[in-house]
Amino acid sequence: MSARTSAVTCAVVVGAVLIAAHAGAQLTSYPATRKIDHMDDYHGTKVADPYRWLEDETSPDTAAWIEAQNAVTFPYLERIPFRKALLERVTQLVDYERYSVPSRKGPYFFFSKNSGLQNQSVLFLQKGLDARSEVLIDPNAWSADGTVQLAAFEPSKDAKYAVYGTSQSGSDWQQYKVMELADKRTLPDTIDWVKVSDIAWHGDGFYYSRYPEPPAGHEKASINENHQVFFHRLGTVQAADALVYEDRANPQRFHTVNTTEDERFAVLYVSDRGKGKDGNALYVRDLAGGSRDFTPLISEITNDSYNVVDNVGDKLLVATNHGAPNWRVVLIDPKNPAETNWRVVLAERPETLERATTAGGKLFASYLKDVTSRVYVHALDGKLENEIALPGPGSASGFAGPKDAAFVFYTFNSLSEPPTIYRYDIATKVSSVFRAPKVPGYDASSFETKQVFYPSKDGTKIPMFLVYRKGLKLDGNNPTLLYGYGGFNVVLSPTFSAARIALLEQGFVYASANLRGGGEYGEKWHRQGMKLAKQNVFDDFIAAGEWLIANKYTSSAKLAIQGGSNGGLLVGAVMNQRPELFRVAIPQVGVMDMLRFHKFTIGWNWVADYGSSDDPEEFKALYAYSPLHNIKAGVKYPATLITTADHDDRVVPAHSFKYAATLQAMANRDSPVLIRIETKSGHGASNLTKQLETTADIDAFVMHNLGVTPQPVARH
Repeated sequence: MSARTSAVTCAVVVGAVLIAAHAGAQLTSYPATRKIDHMDDYHGTKVADPYRWLEDETSPDTAAWIEAQNAVTFPYLERIPFRKALLERVTQLVDYERYSVPSRKGPYFFFSKNSGLQNQSVLFLQKGLDARSEVLIDPNAWSADGTVQLAAFEPSKDAKYAVYGTSQSGSDWQQYKVMELADKRTLPDTIDWVKVSDIAWHGDGFYYSRYPEPPAGHEKASINENHQVFFHRLGTVQAADALVYEDRANPQRFHTVNTTEDERFAVLYVSDRGKGKDGNALYVRDLAGGSRDFTPLISEITNDSYNVVDNVGDKLLVATNHGAPNWRVVLIDPKNPAETNWRVVLAERPETLERATTAGGKLFASYLKDVTSRVYVHALDGKLENEIALPGPGSASGFAGPKDAAFVFYTFNSLSEPPTIYRYDIATKVSSVFRAPKVPGYDASSFETKQVFYPSKDGTKIPMFLVYRKGLKLDGNNPTLLYGYGGFNVVLSPTFSAARIALLEQGFVYASANLRGGGEYGEKWHRQGMKLAKQNVFDDFIAAGEWLIANKYTSSAKLAIQGGSNGGLLVGAVMNQRPELFRVAIPQVGVMDMLRFHKFTIGWNWVADYGSSDDPEEFKALYAYSPLHNIKAGVKYPATLITTADHDDRVVPAHSFKYAATLQAMANRDSPVLIRIETKSGHGASNLTKQLETTADIDAFVMHNLGVTPQPVARH
């Protein structure tokens, strides 16, 4: 289906309502979306759902509605005079070589590289850092439009083979293939129906997780239930794979398996988020001892999480927030796993332990100090050896490698500093630049970054990062884009975006608020923004906007907000609660129907963070802020551009469809309400071209509706 189908054809199919849009007094014709008489009863509360039919995204009626909406949205965007130039500028800024942190397995180093504007990054192999690198996998050759992605890659212990996963059009579903690395030959082995899986090698095969193939014609009824673990032996067909673990009594549980580097242990993780549990159980199989069964280390699923970092001989290093909201690392003996036998390796600190990794016989611990990285090196028994000196406040990641590693790689970046890859020598404790990017036409010294702390509604201090052009005048007239997420224990780190420069060089302030619900300050911070406490997240975001205005960075007329996925829910909720505070809103791939999200694909997985409308008390909380259900007739909402995609099988596009139809029908007609529906893309962009087009369209919409006319910038 074309994203830019003729408006005339679609108007005939769906009908249209003519309105006057704010931006440039353009006339915008919204499709008149058909309503049905549908009512649900939630614990005695009757809730209408007039656009329920849009949940069937494969129906001809929904297809016609999608085409009609895009036939309104894309002409609107095309009429913005600087849209094309903005796309050119964003494209120019992103056109530079970008590398991933190298990893090593056996004699090989692996890394990905994008030469600048390739739709997919290319995976390279080299035998030693001084050797010539060779292309191993080029996903750009897999499809004419570049929408097939390399979604997973894991070499075997001896680096003779590797499993790689492919994803079509941004879908969460993957297909696994096997490659012989020496001659780069893809073997016949093919694994289908993979989702939420690790690749765990053991000898001549690997563990993986998948769902059963649904019977023909029953895909919707049976998919996304009964997550199973299999073992695939190389050279065999998938039908011969051994079923290792399943739990038919609990069909919504996830089951994934990892193996330790030495392949002594297979570790099984079991979660049950659909029942509101935020943690996981942990089982282990001692492969060296020939065990055929998984025995429990942690048998009960609670709200506590357990992640195996590595093994030290016959014992396991485990990172956990059990009894430690900021996380700690303990050593567990699988033969005596009772908590009374645990030995604390890294005790809980005031700062949050973001991740723990091992390499070269050392334990690397990355902590968050007010959302910026601090990294320490320990002996495997926990003894502190040194702190790694980072270039400044920002985000660092990596610090992993095999047991015989003499050095590790890590990447460091911030809101104004592009990601630079460093090599850290374990013996000398010295870091050196390995690869530094060269962003065209960008001078980091021209921009200023700062972190502020502002009070939320209940007085809680919330951190927020700001970046803007030096010399900014605090006159309340600066266009500002406020971004947030606030959920699922996710840390919104201060990271670099080349595309964002297109806004900064036009005088924008970019603000990133670290809301409760995330993981910035450990599990307590997370719990203050989930389930019945979710309103705290919205209060935090609203308070960020109020602070920016009170401190003369911007005004309501110059303030735009943006968020994706759970952040799309955030944007939808706050623009309902405080529509006058913001001029522009960009809710992307958002969870908008909080009463039915658990009915679609793996939406039940989010019950652990949101709660469920099946519970009377949680229903009240969800109904009170659900973006779809709190739109009021006649209110002047911000100019709104909703984005989604036809292959999003995580947050299904029906959320955005129903939300857009409701907002178009009920909002005051002074501001545009548009939905941009990408094709052959998923929860994230399926290729770089689509990513750049979406970014430029969002930027153009934001600038246009904030009254910003771009000024020419020097080309370098």
